[in-house]
Amino acid sequence: MDFAITDEQEQIREEVRRFAENEVRPHAKEYDREEKFPHDIVDEAAEMGLTGATIPIEYGGAGYDAVDSVLIAEELFAADPGIALSILATREEYLEPVARGDAISGAAISEPDTGSDVSSVSTRAEKDGDEWVINGNKMWITNGSVGDFFVVLCKTDPDAEGHYNGFSQIIVESDRDGFEADKITGKMGIRASDTAELILDDVRVPEENLVGTEGMGFLQQMQFFDATRTGVAAQGVGIAKGAAERALEYAQEREQFGQPIGDFQAIQHKLADMHTETEAARNLTYKSAWAVDSGGSPNTKLASMAKEYASRIAVKAANECVQIHGGSGYVDDFDAERLYRDAKITQIYEGTTEIQKMIIARELQGKGF
Repeated sequence: MDFAITDEQEQIREEVRRFAENEVRPHAKEYDREEKFPHDIVDEAAEMGLTGATIPIEYGGAGYDAVDSVLIAEELFAADPGIALSILATREEYLEPVARGDAISGAAISEPDTGSDVSSVSTRAEKDGDEWVINGNKMWITNGSVGDFFVVLCKTDPDAEGHYNGFSQIIVESDRDGFEADKITGKMGIRASDTAELILDDVRVPEENLVGTEGMGFLQQMQFFDATRTGVAAQGVGIAKGAAERALEYAQEREQFGQPIGDFQAIQHKLADMHTETEAARNLTYKSAWAVDSGGSPNTKLASMAKEYASRIAVKAANECVQIHGGSGYVDDFDAERLYRDAKITQIYEGTTEIQKMIIARELQGKGF
């Protein structure tokens, strides 16, 4: 069993790490405080191919696989989760503009009254000639007020038999009449990442904006979650890594009672746990990414395991990072408090911790969704 990454993957990781340290981390505090989207940094990331990392080369992307993608996410999220999410949160239906960095996209699934229960979305799309007419509200949408287009999960056949049938995914451009985005401010964390509520009032789009097969939107979304939850696991690993590294650095520099606090056993145990658990989360995430790349059987259980565990370790590591920093960890002079705030979202978006455990249990019993 070979756990080593390839020389090419190591090169990718080093390039992203340098970019994260030089271009992301120095600006993290500014974008967090001002809750603004990092357009300039996203443009620089696009020049490196990071906004189109998984888009096929023939469509202008870098053509990276799932393992490459988790390596990239880990390094970016270790520097700053908010800016990292702004770079990586994209959908690939408009492949070439996204790859070039000319377009910002997002996925519109959750609604004001529908979060974890995806099958209860009420946004409606009706056919009118050669157009779709869409009505509904979408909530907590990443890139919502800065995006150029969104892949919107809609109910297209309310009379379809079966709880999971009759849903479709449709591309909606933000410059369409009837489209409105209301930016959400005051978030606990990932403040550099734009979040908004979308209001769709008789929005008309051409029929060719349908993604895939009509009526198969729910299944498409569940398959998509296998990849995105692996991605969130990588985000969690990155946050845990960033917290563990900053805690170690501080423990070696901060002195009390005439010696570095890292010499005290209580701190040593915290550091040991943080780094060990981060490595365990990393290996589970890599395995899930490997499963995505290898195809074969569905990756649902493994993706949920990776997402649940890595997000749990991210929150724990960030908490311990603050604790090791003491009073310094409670103010924004250091990164600890921002990582603490940013970590929590990994237990919420792309399916909460509770949903992941439910999925794992169902998969173990062979019940699926």
